[in-house]
Amino acid sequence: MANYWLIKSEPAAYGWDDLVRDGETIWDGVRNHRAANNLRAMKEGDQAFFYHSVTGKEIVGIAEISKAGLADPRDEAWAAVNVKPVRALERPVTLAEIKADETLTGIELVRLSRLSVAEIRPEEWARILEMAKS
Repeated sequence: MANYWLIKSEPAAYGWDDLVRDGETIWDGVRNHRAANNLRAMKEGDQAFFYHSVTGKEIVGIAEISKAGLADPRDEAWAAVNVKPVRALERPVTLAEIKADETLTGIELVRLSRLSVAEIRPEEWARILEMAKS
């Protein structure tokens, strides 16, 4: 069974359009233990929301974990994965919309707002996909 995640990046540093252009990239540089544990828990085929942090503060696309269990090339004590784009959302879902939705009060994106790699529960995944269509 696939798991769901959320990966954050500042669009000025590496945004959704960069991932689409590149076709695949390594997701590394994570130096928070909880976020690194989430990277270690990822499996090939898992999907992740791609979230633009700082500028935009919105989920803009869906990526897939294309290679799991990698070591960060800059420091092998830390984890990394490869990700590839799946598709852009029909419309971005903003952080403000997520915070306003009563069914998403427990989402790690809000509860642990500084976490750069967060776990998304299946019901949260489904609700955000619904929100992207409205």
